[in-house]
Amino acid sequence: MRHRCGSIMMTIGTVLVLAALALFVYNSWDAWRAGKAVTEIQAKLEDTDTAAGVSSTAEEKFGADDETDEDGSANTEMAVVEIDGYDYIGTLSISRFGLELPVMAEWSYAGLKIAPGRYEGSVWSDDLVICGHNYERHFGNLKNLEAGDVLTFTDVNGNVFSYEVREVTTLQPTDVAEMLDGAGEAWDLTLFTCTIGGQARVAVRCSRTDEQTEG
Repeated sequence: MRHRCGSIMMTIGTVLVLAALALFVYNSWDAWRAGKAVTEIQAKLEDTDTAAGVSSTAEEKFGADDETDEDGSANTEMAVVEIDGYDYIGTLSISRFGLELPVMAEWSYAGLKIAPGRYEGSVWSDDLVICGHNYERHFGNLKNLEAGDVLTFTDVNGNVFSYEVREVTTLQPTDVAEMLDGAGEAWDLTLFTCTIGGQARVAVRCSRTDEQTEG
């Protein structure tokens, strides 16, 4: 009986080890695939033929090249370009990690498997919020950013916006309001991702450092 129980426990242990190994292999493959995806999309964003078609796409969808709407109010919509069925608003550059990340116009669970996405806001209204998976080649290293680090966002029309990291905070997944309003302080750019295991969120708060450079 004791021998039989020992065999059962060894079998269970082997199954658990194999399951853990399979999970590790899958996560490693998924992270590699995500890194490959952003590299391919970024190359297409930088392609001159793609860039040449941005203005017409933006005008058709938003009239985004106009400085004001018909009623005279500021137009905060961002120009977009479509690549492989997804709309993109530009490229986020994180110099500390040497990352160039395409940013989707709208986030979705399926889209985040490919690239970070806009959660809400706009560069034109200084309230852009971008979310991404914690893949190493996406937002996995956000927690390692420090106050003073420089980030840039280049929209699909070539306008460059420069930012400086002000603080890196950890929030609970339910703190949606605090994520969006910055605990009462307005931030020009917020980046966020889940921690490993999804128990919390890392949020990076940034301020604009200068006026945008027009493309």
